[in-house]
Amino acid sequence: MAEPVEFPNTTGNGPTDAPDVVDLCARLIRFDTTNLGGGQSEGERDAAEFVGEVLASAGVESRIYESAPGRANLVARIPGSDPTLSALLVQGHLDVVPADPAEWRLPPFSGEVRDGFLWGRGAVDMKDFCAMVLAAVHAMARDGRTPRRDVVLAFVADEEDKGEFGAHWLVAAHPGLFDGCAVAISESGGYTYHVRDVEGQAVRLYPVGTAERGTAHLRLTANGRAGHGSRRNPDNAVVKLIGAVHALAAHEWPITLTPSVRAFLSRTGEALGVEVDLGDVEGTLARLGPAASLAESTVRNSTTPTMLQAGYKVNVIPGTATALVDTRVLPGTEKALLADVDGLLGPGVEREFVAHQAAVEAPVDSPWFDAMASALRAEDPGAVVVPYCLGGGTDAKAFASLGIDCYGFAPLWLPEGFRYREMAHGVDERVPVAGLRFGARVLERLLATI
Repeated sequence: MAEPVEFPNTTGNGPTDAPDVVDLCARLIRFDTTNLGGGQSEGERDAAEFVGEVLASAGVESRIYESAPGRANLVARIPGSDPTLSALLVQGHLDVVPADPAEWRLPPFSGEVRDGFLWGRGAVDMKDFCAMVLAAVHAMARDGRTPRRDVVLAFVADEEDKGEFGAHWLVAAHPGLFDGCAVAISESGGYTYHVRDVEGQAVRLYPVGTAERGTAHLRLTANGRAGHGSRRNPDNAVVKLIGAVHALAAHEWPITLTPSVRAFLSRTGEALGVEVDLGDVEGTLARLGPAASLAESTVRNSTTPTMLQAGYKVNVIPGTATALVDTRVLPGTEKALLADVDGLLGPGVEREFVAHQAAVEAPVDSPWFDAMASALRAEDPGAVVVPYCLGGGTDAKAFASLGIDCYGFAPLWLPEGFRYREMAHGVDERVPVAGLRFGARVLERLLATI
C-alpha cells in the first residue's frame, strides 16, 4: 500500500508549504512499478493511490480506473476560472521498464539523492514529470490560485508496453473523462539541449515535441516447401525471408520534411547562425553539429529488422520463416510507405501488423506552443525554444485519437554534458535536483497562465 502522505516544511514559510518536488519524485521512484510486458506489471495501483493522496492534500479530487486488477489509472479534473475555455490535459505514466540492480551503482528503486542528482528507475521516464505536476498543483493550491481553464490530470499505467491497460484503454472505455480537452502535454520535450553556434557561443535549445512518427511494427512471414537440408530446394522459406529483410534494411527511404522537422531545421539553424538549405537536408544536418541528433531520425521513414525466427534443426528446411520489423512512419506518409514495403518484400512473403498506431502532429505555430515557450523563457531568458518530431512514440498516440493536439513538454533544466537522452531505460538513470525544481516552476507558470 502507499505510504502515508506527510510533507516536511521545506521552505520555512509555515504548514501550508507545497511539498518539495524532489521528495515527491523520490517517493514515486520507491514504488517498484516495473512493467514486464505481456500484461505483467507491479506496483501501479500503489503508485496511483499515492498520487491520489497527494492531490487530495491539495484539495483535488481524483478517481482510479482499473483496466485489470492492479492496472491503475488515476484521473482528476481541476476546474478553471473560465468554463468557456477548452481544457488542458496533463498526462504521464507511472510504470517503468525493468532494471537489474547488479548493473547499477545505486539500487534502482532507492530514490537516493547523491551529487546533486536524484537516482532511480523512472527518474527521467517519467516520474520526474509526474512529481513536477504534483508540485505545481500543490503550489497553486497553497497560493489560492485557480487555472484559467480546466486542467485534466491523467496518471496512467502500461505506457512502457502497449498502453492496452493504460491510455489506450482509458480513451476507449472512458472517453468522456477528456471532454473539452483541446491540447495535452506530456513527456519528451522542453528540456535543455546544450549546443554551440558558429562562433562557439553557448546556445540552450529547448525542443518541444510537436509530432511523433507513427508505429507500424510488422511481422513478415515467408512460406515455402519444407524438406531435407541436403537437397536442392528453390522454394526455401528462409531464403525468401532473408531476401525480404535485406531489401527493407538496404532501402534508402526518401527524405520527407514534415512541418515540425522543417520548422526545427529552420529555427535551429537561425539560432546557431548556420546555413539552412531545405533542398540539401543532409548538408544542413551536418552543419547543425550535435543539434542534428534531434532531427536525423525523423527526416525519413525507417524499417529496421529486429527479430528472426525459423527452423528447429540444422538439416531441416522449414516451411515457414518469420521476422519482425520496427517500422516508423512520418505523418502523412503511411499509405505510400506500405505500398513500397509490399513492393520490396517480393513473392511468397506476407506482412501483418504487430502494433499499429498513427503518427501524431500538432500545430507548430499555435497559442499553445507560444505559451510553453513563454513559460520556459520566464525561467531561462536565454532559452531558444524549437519544435521537433519524436522518432519513437508516447501515449500521445492514444489521446490524439480524440482530436487532442499533443505536445511533448516535460520541462527540465539540464547541466551541460549530462547525457539525458541516454538515461531513459538506461543504467544509473538519474535527474538533476535543480532540474526538477526548474521544471516544477515552469509547469506552475504554464498551468496558471495558459
